[in-house]
Formats: sequence, C-alpha cells, structure tokens
Amino acid sequence: MILERLEKLPVGSFHYKLLAITGLGWLFDSMDTGLISFVLPVLAKEWGLDPGQMGMIGSIGLIGMALGAVISGTIADRIGRKMVFTITVLLYSLATGMCALSWNYESLMVFRFLVGFGLGGELPVAATLMSEYAPSKVRGRFIVLLESFWGLGWLVAACIAYLLIPHYGWQIAFVIGTLPALYAFVIRMKMPESVRYLISQSKVEEAKKVILMLEEKLNVKSEPFDSDLSEEEKGTSSAVEAPGFATLWAKPYARRTIMLWLAWFGIVFSYYGIFMWLPSIVFKQGFEVVKTFEYVMIMTLAQLPGYYAAAWLVDVIGRKYTLSLFLMMSGVASYFFGSAGSPETLLAWGATMSFFNLGAWGVIYTYTPELYPTAIRALGSGWAAGFGRIGGMTAPALVGVMLAAGMGINTVFMMFAAVFIIVSAVVLTIGVETRQKKLEEI
Repeated sequence: MILERLEKLPVGSFHYKLLAITGLGWLFDSMDTGLISFVLPVLAKEWGLDPGQMGMIGSIGLIGMALGAVISGTIADRIGRKMVFTITVLLYSLATGMCALSWNYESLMVFRFLVGFGLGGELPVAATLMSEYAPSKVRGRFIVLLESFWGLGWLVAACIAYLLIPHYGWQIAFVIGTLPALYAFVIRMKMPESVRYLISQSKVEEAKKVILMLEEKLNVKSEPFDSDLSEEEKGTSSAVEAPGFATLWAKPYARRTIMLWLAWFGIVFSYYGIFMWLPSIVFKQGFEVVKTFEYVMIMTLAQLPGYYAAAWLVDVIGRKYTLSLFLMMSGVASYFFGSAGSPETLLAWGATMSFFNLGAWGVIYTYTPELYPTAIRALGSGWAAGFGRIGGMTAPALVGVMLAAGMGINTVFMMFAAVFIIVSAVVLTIGVETRQKKLEEI
C-alpha cells in the first residue's frame, strides 16, 4: 500500500520544498534562455551579425534541447529522475559560463549547443518528478506553479539585461548564468528519488524508507507496511513490458503521443520564434535598446498572472480545456501584436500574448507526464518535449529568413497566430482529460 500512503500524505513542507528546489532549476533555465534573447541585439551590433546568423544562435540551443530532452528522458527511466536532474543542471550551468568566453560567432554556437543539451534534459525530468510526488487533488496546480518559475527567470534575465549589460557588456550575463552549478549540489542533498520510480525498478524497500521519512516530516502516524505490493503497485512496476520508443505508439498511448507531439511542436515553435526575437522586434519598432528592455520586462510580468490563472483552471475545468483555451487566446493576441500601430498597443497585446502563452506552457508540462505510466513517463515526456524542440529549432531561424526577405512583422505574427489556433483545435479534438485522477488511473 505504498502508493496509497503516498497519495494520502497531506500537502505540507516537503511538497513546497520540492516545488522550490525544482522550481529554482526552472528559474535558472529560463534565465539562461532569456539572457540569449537580450544579448542578441547587442551581439548583432558588436559582431556585425545578419538576421540569419542571429536566428541560428537561437536555433542551435534548441537543437541541443531536443537531443537533451530525448536522451535524458530515456535514461531517467533507467537511472532515476534525481540523478539526471542533477547532471543536466550542472552541464548547462558550466556551459553558460563558457559562453562568456566566446570570441566569435562559431565558438558561441558550440557553447550554446551544450547549454541547450543540459537545459532540454532538465525540464521534462523535473516535471516528471514533481508529478509523481504531488497528490492527485493538487497535482495540476503544483506543476503549473512549477512552470511559473519560468516567468520569474525571464524577469531576472530582463533585470540583468537592463541593469548590467549596458554598463559591463554582454559577457556579464553569461557569468551570472553559471550560478546554478552550485545549486546542483543542493539538489543531491535535499531531493529524494521518486517513490513511483523506485517501485517500478523493484526497489521496494527504498520506496518504503522514503514514505516513512515523509510521514515523519509531515507529522503523519506511521504504521508497518504489508509484506506484499498491492495490485496497483504491481501494475506500476509491470504496466509496460520492455518499455521503449515503440511503446509510445502502442494502444492506448498512440493517440496521446500524436496529440502531445503536435501540441509541443506548436507551443515551442511559437514561443521561441516570438520570444527569442521579442527584444529585437521591439527595437525594430523604433525603441532604443534600454527602452526595449523596459518594454519586454513589462510584457514578461504578465506571464505570472497567466500561470496563476492556469494553475486554478486546470483543477476546475481540466487540463484539456484550459490548454485549448489558452492556445486559442495566444493566437488572437499574436495576430493583434503583429499589427500593432503604436507603442501602447504593442505593449498591451504583448502583455496579453505573454499571459496566455506562458499559461499554456504551464498546462502542457502538467498534462504530458500524466498521460504515460511510470515505466515510460520520463521517456514519453522527453520525446514529446524533444519533438517540440524541432519547432523551436525551426522558428528563430525562419523568422530571421522572413525578416531578411523583407517580410513585415505582421506577416510573421499571422503565421504564429495560425499555428496557435491549429494546435488549440488538435488538443480540443483528441485530448484526454486527466483532472483529479491518480496517475495509475489515467
């Protein structure tokens, strides 16, 4: 009855500490992603980069993220969530510091690939770990709150860009980005391995020790364990025989995989295409660089209420409907942002776009790990995120090509609006609802 006792644990200090630990990793990841978007306009001027080269700097990190997500998700189902989480945080932190040493375009491309590999590997594994610990009644809320740390990371990046880059140069942004390397060691000391993962690996005694430790921390009266696993727990360890990539396309997971891959592709394509270019696009509208940072910071602030609104809605109307709604509204906001004719209109629709787009991110990270059993949860999440990164690789470079070809901002954002609307329809049509269900019941 290990999983039953895990589910019955009251939400308390352990869950909030786990949220903070994984959330800080999310914050540092976001900070790194934000830093490169703020650094790009400065590098373009200093190194004489054309729009195509600027787009490739954004895209190369996404190539690393795709490989990192797939490889890390695969090995996390074999060596554990905690170990992979620690390794990936350390990798991208050190690689970010190496970016400060870049001497030309080519060297920065190499270092950004390494950063992307570590960053892409950490995100789906962290979401998997959090989803396996959060009780069913609050799981959606916790995962969206975890994703909200992404918005905080963008704010940190904007502050670094606004306060430090104009005075100390672009290198200072990457030096600060190395700080998560120290954080990796905190993870090893503070974070337990997933109980569901331990059971899936037949490490039952270790799982029991974690439960007893949690019950003690949360002031729950402990009782001796039954010697045998329940039928549900046996299912956790044997629900999928010989799990691998092919399992994602077997019944009943094929439909879920198709929906998730398309949703991830659309969300990542639009997000990175828009936000990697956002400072540069605002700059093209006639603002000075420092003023650009101010505008982007205001737009970024709108992400936080978007997360919190999504965190409430996922447990009220469900994951499927919240995700579809936020994607549709992201499309509407993107269209009007691209056709904005004044600074005030640009700011208003940019903030609206941030609100719904980042809220959608929170829901997709909640939704994805819920749709697979423990034996392939990290694998399925990693492949979905990895496929999505193909969209992220394509979009920044595509925007650069479109701008270089003389296409206007309105054309670019009409494309993003169409992608959002199409993906919204896909989720609404073939998505499966998981609200208030135990992971073993989905």
